[in-house]
Amino acid sequence: MSAATSAAPQGAARAPSGNRRRAPKRVLPGFGLTLGYTLFYLSIIVLIPLSALVFKTFTLTWPQFWEAISAPRVLASYRLTFGASLIAALVNLVFGLLIAWVLVRYSFPGKKIVDALVDLPFALPTAVAGISLTALLAGNGWVGQYLEPLGIQLAFKPAGIVIALIFIGLPFVVRTVQPVLQDTEKELEEAASSLGANRWQIFTKVILPAITPALLTGFAMAFARAVGEYGSVIFIAGNMPMISEITPLIIIGKLEQYDYAGATAVAVVMLLISFVLLLVINALQAWQRRNAGAPA
Repeated sequence: MSAATSAAPQGAARAPSGNRRRAPKRVLPGFGLTLGYTLFYLSIIVLIPLSALVFKTFTLTWPQFWEAISAPRVLASYRLTFGASLIAALVNLVFGLLIAWVLVRYSFPGKKIVDALVDLPFALPTAVAGISLTALLAGNGWVGQYLEPLGIQLAFKPAGIVIALIFIGLPFVVRTVQPVLQDTEKELEEAASSLGANRWQIFTKVILPAITPALLTGFAMAFARAVGEYGSVIFIAGNMPMISEITPLIIIGKLEQYDYAGATAVAVVMLLISFVLLLVINALQAWQRRNAGAPA
């Protein structure tokens, strides 16, 4: 009897251990494996090519490197590339917000068609976009034939480059801001209106702070896309040295001349400038989130 009673508590004590909950099965494997695969994939796709770019540049001496990146023709291409990209990104920042606002806040016939047209620059080959813009804006084009008699020449000028960069960068701002506008709480706008705020005050004090991180993200993506654009710009730029020659064309020209080290030197400068600008934009995003009370 005593053996049976002593065995019962032991069985009871062992019962909970057999009924322990098993860890839920996840679709993806554990953190260690997924992190390792992520680092491996990023190394293959991003880090190794960029490392090869830097190592090839190290084959140059400092005077050779400085001569490659500071030639007057190269400096002019820097000014045009980054200046046109900045202007295009700022234009897209304004009109991308306007288009996203209309698509989110209003219903109208053909809305789905307009929404689909926003993604057209994503699907359209950049070379086709460049040829189309050139045919449209050239002196004998549908639009250019009316502008040139007025002294307005867009094709084969820096203005044409800006137009091409606006075309390829617009979807980044629209598609970044649109879901944030959809998720904004209408109750906050109604509360501000009930407290006497006008439409401009509601937009600047309620809506704009909520969508500012998305605006900065869209601006950064549009700017980065414009800096590296080649296909749509090459046809409309005219490619005149010191006037309408972009930096990617300088790199292509050096590669065609088998000056691989010079091409990588110019590419490294563009990489560093783009990285610094994106770092500044990300810092502004983090600062805005902290001021808004959201986690950075």
